[in-house]
Amino acid sequence: MLLTCGALLVHGYHPGADDAEIYIPGIKKLLNPSLYPFGDEFFQSHARMTVFPHLVAWSVRLTHLPFDVVIFLWHVACLFLFLLACWRLSRLCFEDPRARWGGVVLVAALLTLPVSGTALNIMDPYFTARSISAFGVVFPIADVLEKKYVRACFWIVLTAAVHPLMAVFGFSFLVLLVGMRKFAPVGAPAALLLPFGLTLKRPSDAYLEAVQTRSYFFLLHWPWYAWVGILAPLVLFWWFGRMARRNRLATLELLSRTLIVFGGIYFVAGLVLTVPERFVGLTFLQPMRSLMIEYVLLFLFIGGFLGQWVLKNRIWLWMVIFAPLCAGMWYAQRADFPADRHVEWPGVATKNRWVEAFLWIRQNTPQDAIFALDPKHMEIPDEGLQGFRAIAERSMLADAWKDAGACTMFPQSPMAEHWREQVNATRGWSGFTVEDLRRLKQSFGVSWVVLERSGISDLTCPYQNDRVMVCRVNEQ
Repeated sequence: MLLTCGALLVHGYHPGADDAEIYIPGIKKLLNPSLYPFGDEFFQSHARMTVFPHLVAWSVRLTHLPFDVVIFLWHVACLFLFLLACWRLSRLCFEDPRARWGGVVLVAALLTLPVSGTALNIMDPYFTARSISAFGVVFPIADVLEKKYVRACFWIVLTAAVHPLMAVFGFSFLVLLVGMRKFAPVGAPAALLLPFGLTLKRPSDAYLEAVQTRSYFFLLHWPWYAWVGILAPLVLFWWFGRMARRNRLATLELLSRTLIVFGGIYFVAGLVLTVPERFVGLTFLQPMRSLMIEYVLLFLFIGGFLGQWVLKNRIWLWMVIFAPLCAGMWYAQRADFPADRHVEWPGVATKNRWVEAFLWIRQNTPQDAIFALDPKHMEIPDEGLQGFRAIAERSMLADAWKDAGACTMFPQSPMAEHWREQVNATRGWSGFTVEDLRRLKQSFGVSWVVLERSGISDLTCPYQNDRVMVCRVNEQ
């Protein structure tokens, strides 16, 4: 619990940021079906595939607590369960208590570390379905090692219910682990990457445009250091396996050997699915996201070796190693969210001027209002990756980044066409005139806009601060 509190303070909390823009609106739509009458396909496509929004909405109804409080409690609970899962696994890998704690403390210190070129963190500073899948794929590893297969199945089923893709990676690792334990390496998990119902039919041009916004889908687009992030862990796992054998740590040796095969299989799958152009419709499977499991175990092992053979009982040395590491991670998160409070506690007023405007919109505009914003608003530095739908609870025209990601997951859906039409309609946003805004009103029913400037006449703007203004689009 102390590590959980420490991790929260080091890594921060931003409930409406980044991918929360995809997950949070689905929950709010369940709680209030009148929300988001326009453009809900960009988050409902995900929400309909899992029980995640239903589970969280049920908890809101059950507790009768404010929504923001419930989301915060879910986030803290997921942090705790993830670190608890790492502790269980560390106990099986190491006999020395210092090694066990070393592994868990290192993972806690590095929670928001990026996972090579995958656009993932080990764990996000906000609550999404990945927050649940993070511990949902670690707990069953410990269960399989203890031969508690029924309990392992429970965790995998839970993970599949909230995040099917991460469940594929978790299940395939467990299959490999069982196979490696019986000295019969299993190659079948690679096939588990390809669920039934997929097609090699060429996607639409709109989909191809959307998928090009996700360079991390394609291995050949990764920078050289991201390739190091693929191959270096495999070398380290080989070395860990040798160290484990020398020190008679059988479980650690087994996991290290399994991770080498696991990483190799998905690396080959990544090359097969992302290099040939004919498979562009399958790149959304993102086989390299399997690195998430590799990185968790990598830092668990590194921390274990540090605790047992370097740090030992020298408290001062633990502080020398972990204090600067935590300070660096804290600084990195402050750099990512410079306009926000580091921990956005429920009920505490925000410092972000964009979020202030979004909250005013939530409280002062009709629920059926349709908004237009800069399609690249989440890339503006002081906007802080804050999701409009998640915070303002209003419909908006598609943005150029986050909604493109939603489109990439459904190659045969017409959603990409709608995304391209709406994004094209807002291109050149910085030079828009009142006539352009009225065109959006005629084409899409846009009734309100969020602007960074006040140079447009003939607009009624009932709210403004020193960064943005909220204006009504009037009829001509």
